Amino acid sequence: MPNDRRAFLKLTALTGLAMTLKPNLSYSYSNDLIIGHGDFKYKVDPSWGNLDPAKTPVQNCHEMVMDKKGRLFMVTDEPKNNIIIYNQSGRLLSTWTLNLPAAHGLSMVNEGGEEFLWIVDNGGRVIKTDLNGKIITEITSPHKEGIYKEKMPWVPTETCVAPNGDLYISDGYGSQFILQYDPKGKFIRKFGGDGHGDAQFKTVHGIAIDQRKGANPTLLCTSRGHNSFKRFTLNGKYLETLFLPGAFVCRPVLHGNNLYAGVCWSRSKYLEQMDNSGFVTILDENNKVVSNPGGTEPKYLDGELQLMVQKEPVFKHCHDVCIDQDENLYVCQWNASKTYPIKLNRI
Repeated sequence: MPNDRRAFLKLTALTGLAMTLKPNLSYSYSNDLIIGHGDFKYKVDPSWGNLDPAKTPVQNCHEMVMDKKGRLFMVTDEPKNNIIIYNQSGRLLSTWTLNLPAAHGLSMVNEGGEEFLWIVDNGGRVIKTDLNGKIITEITSPHKEGIYKEKMPWVPTETCVAPNGDLYISDGYGSQFILQYDPKGKFIRKFGGDGHGDAQFKTVHGIAIDQRKGANPTLLCTSRGHNSFKRFTLNGKYLETLFLPGAFVCRPVLHGNNLYAGVCWSRSKYLEQMDNSGFVTILDENNKVVSNPGGTEPKYLDGELQLMVQKEPVFKHCHDVCIDQDENLYVCQWNASKTYPIKLNRI
């Protein structure tokens, strides 16, 4: 039986439990609220990064990365300021825009000591810029290169770059493929596609290179509809599924030995997601969930991770997590009433 099918059967069996774990949406919190579990607990700073919406508006705060100077770059789908740059105290440093109406994905790559951004717009654009917004290159649509047939949807969501310079693009809202290009932008292969097989995806929302095992980096891919991350070789061979029951995860973010992710929704029963029910999930080097800030405490029964849902409604829809040198978290959100990121101070 395919792993995803087994996972869905397990999730179905947890339906009764899930109904008792609905989020407490009436909960209110102050700046003294502490969330998380075990060694990963955090004090909530909901006012971090708040700006004047008349001058620096946001629609959705989609993703955030940190440069080698410690500056925080956030991508938004507000065409007036696609990129907002903060310092770690939440002070605005600068903004710039490419006038993208659906900017969604943001990743940073260091090439010989110089840093660049890859920005993904859901309208079909994948653009490389310098840190000041100058366009360096843009990936041609797969339709124009014959990679996709005419009627196949192309709605990219994320990129990552391998140690050898290969670029991977996730078509997370489109045809559910991962597209691989060499450092010069030449297409190599695509893999995945829509479905419930081990090597297929349901919303391949994010991707990241996992180098925690040293000489053997792998590709971690979100399959949000499966409440999972799926691991592949850098050549697109399926390796394993990390099943996270109840958690509609966004992209995987690696920091040190740990894996972090924003959870956009949690579910109340089989295939039913709850609105305004996000949290953050953290996995250790063995891919065991060790903390769910804003969510229920992770529990394992006979080695199987049990259902996870929102506990404290600090968040609505967590879309990304950025981790600084002190292991504080900056949480970006989608569909959160045009609010700015929330900072979680590690304690």
